[in-house]
Amino acid sequence: MSKKSIRFFNDREVRAVWDDENNCWWFSATDVVRAINNEPDYTKAGNYWRWLKRKLAQEGIQLVSATHGFKFEAPDGKQRKADVLNSNGVILLAQHYPNNRAGEFLNWFTYSDNTIDGQSRKKAYTLFESGLLNSLEPGSMKCLQQIHAYLFGGLYEFAGKIRNKNISKGGFTFANCLHFPTIIPTIERMPETTLYEIADKYVEMNVLHPFMEGNGRSTRIWLDLMLRRSLKRCVDWSLIDKNEYLTAMRESVVDSSHIKRLLNGALTDKINDREMFMKGIDYSYYYEEE
Repeated sequence: MSKKSIRFFNDREVRAVWDDENNCWWFSATDVVRAINNEPDYTKAGNYWRWLKRKLAQEGIQLVSATHGFKFEAPDGKQRKADVLNSNGVILLAQHYPNNRAGEFLNWFTYSDNTIDGQSRKKAYTLFESGLLNSLEPGSMKCLQQIHAYLFGGLYEFAGKIRNKNISKGGFTFANCLHFPTIIPTIERMPETTLYEIADKYVEMNVLHPFMEGNGRSTRIWLDLMLRRSLKRCVDWSLIDKNEYLTAMRESVVDSSHIKRLLNGALTDKINDREMFMKGIDYSYYYEEE
């Protein structure tokens, strides 16, 4: 099983593996229970899942599942076999969950993949095999535009297009688009020799925020391409906490030391590893969830 996915419900991860033979995703049953119950303890969630599975079976509810056929990383870091559910199984479990606790989860599960973010994430997954990443010129504005166009083509009419309106977020106003003809070439000329230089360039592009939407998801891929070319490294985004990352990016407008520390602590040499890329996509989209 080479294709994996991580989705997040209320900051609880719901992991899945792709089954080529049956053409479907299989979701960790323990993760589903952990998300619904908002349970921080994996062991307690696993025990609850085993109890609930027996209870539903006694009631004649047969979940579409594969038992112990797939491996996920356990709390001790080892890969262990686990029960999994396909999409129909997850929905059936949520519909028969005790105390109606699964309503919000069910709405999220059935809706999330049909949103613009969901559709864009599916596009992002295909980037690794598309060959596009190897044809781009890291650090250039054209490179970032091509990434954005790939992720959001058919979803936003402005996919790949530099904005001509001013935007703000959380009380912060991004760079005035009237100055783009001067600012963009300046950012493109910034050096990319060291991690700190690349991080500074990444921060400046974030302040620029060249697109109406989808800047963070595109720019993190852009950052990894620069790191891959210059340092033979990329970021293991799963090692960077969401709230700490968002805080560091807000601080970076005046002080980039925090984001530099986070990036430095998460570098890996697995630049050609498909799993690392896919995990990076999942975390990148997770950072954007409200």
